[in-house]
Amino acid sequence: MKRRDFIASMGGAAVVAAAMRPAEAAAKVPEFAKGAVELGPIIKSASIESNPAIKGKNAALFIDDAIWFLRDLARQRPKSLFDSPFLKPIREAHDRYGLKLQINLFYRTDFYYGMDEFTLAEVPDAYKAEWQANKDWLKLGFHSLQEFPDYPWVNIDYDDVKKLFLMTKREIDRFAGEGVFTTALVPHWCPMSKDGCRALKDLGVKIMECSVGPRYRYDGDRSRLPYGHAMRIENNRKPETAFFWRDSRDTSILSSVCSYNHITAKQESETKNSNRYVRDLDTGMAFKHLFNDAPVLNLVDVPTLKADISKLLGKEFLVFSNHEQYFFKEYFAYQSDYAEKILVMSEMMAKNGYGFIIIEDLVA
Repeated sequence: MKRRDFIASMGGAAVVAAAMRPAEAAAKVPEFAKGAVELGPIIKSASIESNPAIKGKNAALFIDDAIWFLRDLARQRPKSLFDSPFLKPIREAHDRYGLKLQINLFYRTDFYYGMDEFTLAEVPDAYKAEWQANKDWLKLGFHSLQEFPDYPWVNIDYDDVKKLFLMTKREIDRFAGEGVFTTALVPHWCPMSKDGCRALKDLGVKIMECSVGPRYRYDGDRSRLPYGHAMRIENNRKPETAFFWRDSRDTSILSSVCSYNHITAKQESETKNSNRYVRDLDTGMAFKHLFNDAPVLNLVDVPTLKADISKLLGKEFLVFSNHEQYFFKEYFAYQSDYAEKILVMSEMMAKNGYGFIIIEDLVA
């Protein structure tokens, strides 16, 4: 099955509900890794930390891959920021249930969807007052240049990360004002080189997403990874780049690429579903595995979402995630229940004693 066809199929609730999370299989050597050499931990010197100001049960939501809602704001110019069809139900979830949200941005739209390019430089500053008035609960973050290629950061150099990060931050500061840009970072596809982690720490990033589990040395066998991802390892290859077994409903990417932002199972067990995080004592960066037990909203339907949340109630910290594309009718995997899932999740969190925080708040 082609990559695009697989993603489209994942929009179907039956397929999503039937997909299995391979929690037990993750403890065994998976087929893709047979014969591969297992590597030791990449982060060898670390501490477990927390912010004493963060107490009780908390939840967070971030939305990745966002650019289209800003394109619509720029071209349609609604009277209010929250007249945007994308932001309107998010504002409703905030007003009713206290939702706080981080939206992670592409710098530009991708040629994959045609030549009608739009960049953050085209976003007007007409809504700056509203961004400022709501910056306590609505943040914008750095994600990637555009949607493709996959794994854009896996072998990235220091200066390239710095350049795009500053391009993105400059535009967000221009159209939204100071304090809207978040210091929590979710890299597109997750893996970030050690040079990239160092650059981000120098640029003020406080905490970032990481992957978790045993690492395997890539030995040149391209069949170990799907969609040509092995070639992403080979291009400008860094010594920390490897592959691992991902616990995911998306069974097409169980075999995945990893880089420096990768923690061990023990480090994960000490921080999972809690307000704690891993501090790498080499780069100084804080790492948190954000894609864990709480569901990715675009991979579940409403009944599955409710059932999944019910099993997690009582855990200290739950991080939910979503992707922007599924909101839009022109997207080939459009989900009509996109807004409903955000409202359902927010209501269940609020009614079960959870307060929403912005991810960066985890770090003192």
